Amino acid sequence: MRPILANLILASRWLAAIFLIGLTVALGLFALRYLTKLWKFGTTVFSAPEDQALLDLLHLLDWTLVAALVVMVILASWDSLVQPFGEGTKAEGMSWIRKLDPGNLKVKLAGSIVAISSIQLLQMFMRGDGYSDRTLAWALGLHAVFLVGALVLAITDRIAASTKATGKE
Repeated sequence: MRPILANLILASRWLAAIFLIGLTVALGLFALRYLTKLWKFGTTVFSAPEDQALLDLLHLLDWTLVAALVVMVILASWDSLVQPFGEGTKAEGMSWIRKLDPGNLKVKLAGSIVAISSIQLLQMFMRGDGYSDRTLAWALGLHAVFLVGALVLAITDRIAASTKATGKE
């Protein structure tokens, strides 16, 4: 009975592939929407006021960070949960995937979320008259929570890495 159960549990990792393929499809749709925003930016960048052009550019940067975050999750999750990438990934310049252990991935994700939150906050401040003081205070508070969370994750990961290195688990 144990071998059957072990094989079933091992095979269940392929269920994660459904979610990762779904994320890939979502990323493709997100890319199409990004292209429409890029087109709009390209057609208005010279006629828009400088602060609006900067806000639009920050919005594109924000979308790029989100896309990079999704790609990082897809690749690292596939490699660690479903099926490791072969040796050919080194030749393709993707050896960094092997370095993304779950702790490291969490720190990178948290850093990306803080960067995305920072851009959103900057956009809100640049449009200061469009937001109430309460909304800005909540946005600052939420950003602070993201920042503290990212710092705690980074410190925890550093402690775990140093504990592994010294062999004191």
